[in-house]
Amino acid sequence: MRDEQMRQLVDAVREVRDGMREITATADSPDGLITATVGARGEVLELELNPRIFRDPDSQRLAEDIVETIQRAVEEAQRQVFDLVRDFLPAGADPETADLDFDPFLHSVSQR
Repeated sequence: MRDEQMRQLVDAVREVRDGMREITATADSPDGLITATVGARGEVLELELNPRIFRDPDSQRLAEDIVETIQRAVEEAQRQVFDLVRDFLPAGADPETADLDFDPFLHSVSQR
């Protein structure tokens, strides 16, 4: 790969990485009492619990509902990331199996 092509590729990947920083996804529990917002890598950015949630003292069920809500938000964030990086992936790639972490690539080309 020529230096110019490599530089263009690196710039494009950096743009994607920067775009990933802007991605957030929010999901609500089916009862609407839990709202979770995550970033592109699934990190929890915000968790809101409606005070009505404490009317039922089942802490195990509450924990399960929180985890399920966060998982739904993560799935949406991963879909958004996949849509953003689709052009860099081979045909037939799918969001569940694609490695969407570009940092190792950027690190390796910056060492050149």
